[in-house]
Amino acid sequence: MKKLFPLVFLLVCFKGFSQEENTFPSQELTATVVNAQTDLPLESVHIINLNKVIGTITNPEGKFAITAAVNDTLYLTYLGFKPQKVRVTNDMFRFGDTKIALTELAYALEEVIVRPYQLTGYLEIDVKNLPINNSYQYSISGLNRSYEAGNKSPSAVTKVLGAILNPADLLRNLFGKKPQQMRKLRKMKEDDEIRNLLASKFDRETLTQLLQLEKVDIEDILNNCNYSKSFIMTANDLQILDAISSCYEEYKVLNRN
Repeated sequence: MKKLFPLVFLLVCFKGFSQEENTFPSQELTATVVNAQTDLPLESVHIINLNKVIGTITNPEGKFAITAAVNDTLYLTYLGFKPQKVRVTNDMFRFGDTKIALTELAYALEEVIVRPYQLTGYLEIDVKNLPINNSYQYSISGLNRSYEAGNKSPSAVTKVLGAILNPADLLRNLFGKKPQQMRKLRKMKEDDEIRNLLASKFDRETLTQLLQLEKVDIEDILNNCNYSKSFIMTANDLQILDAISSCYEEYKVLNRN
């Protein structure tokens, strides 16, 4: 029994130390973002803590402050620069002068042919020549949002009703795969910095990082929620976020029932 006591004591101490080591408190992290080529500070860089689902931007000196904990992941985006993910370490809090460098993107310019509309100057004639979006919205009593379902036809309405009345087949497999990531939707919608960033983006890159989904998964969700291809192709990332969130909230209500 005497021989076992030291061993038990060591195991308890080791377990307590491991738990303490893996539990990191949240605190304010400050750092500076610079251009990797010129070492000059970058203003208005968007920084998102993917774990806490909060965002901020850099000031004119390239500095930012954000709530974070060790092992959190920061996602930095700036127009014309390669997005970057940075894992928060103890040293970033200890020394307080962390510098994060972003690399400029190199674009190969190709010839672009602009095909303008043939306008006559007469409003009545020009309006008829402009392309028309034939996607229609269908509202269902008891649900908060309407559904976009392409052409105005009986089959389009049937498609909407099929998705709403049979969520197990169309939505459970999609939303059920990443329940924790889907719960981040509400936090994302409440953070003004994240919303401002998404409103200016159309590439789905930030959404894939926040939701940990592939672009094809986002498209599948919107297709199964009966959003038209024109909406999926032209909407900005904030509109896509709101569409996924709306569909997910309705799915949760129907799944509970």
